[in-house]
Amino acid sequence: AWKADGSRVDGFLAHEAQEVVPESVTGEKDEVDEEGNPVYQGIDQAKLVPLLTAALQDAVKRIETLEAQLEGN
Repeated sequence: AWKADGSRVDGFLAHEAQEVVPESVTGEKDEVDEEGNPVYQGIDQAKLVPLLTAALQDAVKRIETLEAQLEGN
């Protein structure tokens, strides 16, 4: 939920994505400028897509393997 107005959208928290895919995030968590204003992080979600796709492919293979084992028993 956005702090400004409470609206909700699906997405990623940049500082959490940065722990897994550092190259997908610009900026630093909780950074402020010389006047104390927030300097927001940016996230390039396109850099997450290949990793998410590979993880999904792996999960599907594992599910298919487990289903085949269950059918065999």
